Amino acid sequence: MSIRRPSCRPRVEGDREQEIRDATVEVLAEVGYDRLTMDAVAKAAQASKATLYRRWSTKAALVVDSLCSLKAGPETPVDTGSLRGDLLAAFGGEKGFVNHSLMAAFTSVLTALTTDEELATGFRERFIGPKLAVSREIYARAKTRGEIRPDLDLDLLEPALPGIILHRAIVLGDPPTPDLVARVIDQIILPAATAPAAVPTASATT
Repeated sequence: MSIRRPSCRPRVEGDREQEIRDATVEVLAEVGYDRLTMDAVAKAAQASKATLYRRWSTKAALVVDSLCSLKAGPETPVDTGSLRGDLLAAFGGEKGFVNHSLMAAFTSVLTALTTDEELATGFRERFIGPKLAVSREIYARAKTRGEIRPDLDLDLLEPALPGIILHRAIVLGDPPTPDLVARVIDQIILPAATAPAAVPTASATT
């Protein structure tokens, strides 16, 4: 009677795992999510397709994991003592919107988010979720300091900065720079956060 021995296939981990993630980001930026294949990533990473599938069961899982490995933005926002300083520290440097590798990879998955449910779910939970948490903490801290008006709807304001930057980058072709991020913060975000609440006029209430 033969004895079935356990599989001895090595796990993909450590530096080799990150090399595959890096190759995925490169292929993603070059061809986009729809045209990315496990074969293309395996070739770029000089690995077998079987090696990829031992670690990532689907293309969506591989792409989301690879995007998360870019480590863009701080996991815990720096407390600079002001809303402006916190926003600049979190989003104005190389770990923020001016990270060109991140922006290229991010834009390459945008259209697929409406058609690939697995990608969309993983992307929103693992990639966008932590960034929203950082932004939420920054604004909550500013509210506690008294920097922003107490009636401000943070659910509306928090996405404004990334929304403006991404619109300029993707729609207008204006790549993010530290200066652009600072101008959006100074001319749009801070005035919106600190301006007195508008009082409805008589015509607006009738």
